[in-house]
Formats: sequence, C-alpha cells, structure tokens
Amino acid sequence: MGARRHPVKLAAALLLVLLALLPIGGASAVEPDEVLQDAKLEARARRLSAELRCLVCQNQSIDDSNAPLAKDLRLIVRERLLAGDSNDAVLDFIVARYGTFVLLRPPLGLDTILLWTTPLVVLSGIGIVLALHLRRRRAELTSVGQSTGTLSPEEQARLDEILRDRE
Repeated sequence: MGARRHPVKLAAALLLVLLALLPIGGASAVEPDEVLQDAKLEARARRLSAELRCLVCQNQSIDDSNAPLAKDLRLIVRERLLAGDSNDAVLDFIVARYGTFVLLRPPLGLDTILLWTTPLVVLSGIGIVLALHLRRRRAELTSVGQSTGTLSPEEQARLDEILRDRE
C-alpha cells in the first residue's frame, strides 16, 4: 500500500510546486520608474495597458511583458495621459501607429471579420458534422431494429412452441 501512495504524494508535491510558481494577483512588468505619481492616472494607465497587446510576445498585454517595445508602449500611454488625453484618445494614438493588431480585443470591422467569425464557423461545422453523424447512426439503428424486430409467421409459431415447452 505504501508503494501506491508514493506516486500520489509525488503528484501532490509537484502540484504544490506548480501552484507556488503561479503569480498571485497577476504579474506585472511595470518598472518602478514608469509608475506615475498620480494614483488615478496610474490606474488609468494600467487599465489601458491591459487592453494593449505586446507586439513582440503577442499573447501578453504590454503591462505583463518585459519586452523593450512593451516598455516603450507603456511609456507612451503614460505620456499621453500626462498630456491630458482621454482613454479613447490614447488608444486611438497607439492604434494609428501600430494598427488594430495592438488591441487585445480588436473591434469588429472589415479587417477583423475573419478573426471574429472563424471560431463560429468552426463550431458550426463541428455541430453539423456531429448532427449528421448522429442522424445517420440513428437511421442505421432504426433499420436494424426494423429488420429484426418483426418475426415471420413461421418464426412466431416456433417461438410460441418453445415458450410453451418451457412452462
């Protein structure tokens, strides 16, 4: 029994180590020299940074990325906020320079329609294939049940005879 518990203990220990390595509260690559003195502006900068994609990493926001370009984008966001720009104006400024790809959630438009519709098309296709498969399977089972479900008069007479003999 002790040998069986050993893999469980090992798996539990490994899970604890992996959980300990996960960042709590979200990782941030923002360096202390980037943080704005005004807490409200800094909060706005963080919200905006969470909406912008690191163009180097592509799967992280600029707030989470350590790439030099992400740092440059974080500084631009803060500079624009200090200049008095609204959140929309800051995002428009960044998008004008880098395109809509810089947005982690790009808006629906002609240039992003394929991006937004591909998951729907794939899921619909899977649903259609599954529905056709189930329909075909149900038809096969029904036809098999119909061909074996009805006995000929001779078969019915023989079955009745066997059942009488058992009684």
